[in-house]
Amino acid sequence: METESTNIRPSPIAGTWYSADPASLRGSIKGYLKEAELPDLPGEVIALIVPHAGYHYSGLVAAYAFKSILGHQYDSVAVIAPSHHYYAQAILTSAHRAYETPLGIVPVEQSAVAEINKSLQAELGIGLTAIANDDEHALEIELPFLQCVLTESFSLIPIMLREQSAWAAKGLGKSLAATLQARKTLMVASSDLSHFYPEEHANQLDQAFLAEIGAFNPSGLYALKASGEGQACGLGAIAAVMWAAKALGADQVTVLNYNTSAAVTHDRSSVVGYGAAVITKST
Repeated sequence: METESTNIRPSPIAGTWYSADPASLRGSIKGYLKEAELPDLPGEVIALIVPHAGYHYSGLVAAYAFKSILGHQYDSVAVIAPSHHYYAQAILTSAHRAYETPLGIVPVEQSAVAEINKSLQAELGIGLTAIANDDEHALEIELPFLQCVLTESFSLIPIMLREQSAWAAKGLGKSLAATLQARKTLMVASSDLSHFYPEEHANQLDQAFLAEIGAFNPSGLYALKASGEGQACGLGAIAAVMWAAKALGADQVTVLNYNTSAAVTHDRSSVVGYGAAVITKST
């Protein structure tokens, strides 16, 4: 794995996907968190599943998951996202030493990235490809929420999946579990649900998908995709995190919230689905 760039990755989406003004950004996130109401959760939070649209569209749904870790502290956070931009390589990471948002700098945990790279090479025969100056929103969009809800600074383990197959996701899940078992790390799977269906159809697809998430059944997600009965742009990210969480002892998934873009746009003819869930380990 080559990492030629050692500088800070500037945000390509601040000012469009979320506010570039720190006070405004914090205010919007605090507003979403205040509105979200959670049930009692059945154990220790191991991972989150959250959407990645602009905050105006999916910020409130995302807040349900992020509120479950409000006031918590982790040494590192592994954010697993799809790659919406084409690269020839299957699994990507950042070539930068840190990410920048309007709320500050988040360093990349180089040692964990190197361990995952080594483990992937053993597991799948491929490693992580480090890319610089990427435009991927799905990973970065989760960082300001994390910066607001966690009590201490944290380092980032950034991974983007161009290859969304079960083969890649299961291999990544094994590598994540092997690397993170000795670390105090949260995993975050970044994904929206169905895209551009009429809302009634989107609800059917998304509820089927969320049911398999709630059943803690990553293989079921791929069955839904194959049958056309459910979908998510970050299918591989969700499945990888679910498989990793299972290996780390997690035993339950709680779906916290669901909505579509129509809640904001009021256009029900073509919507994007958003879901939030939390993966827990009984204590």
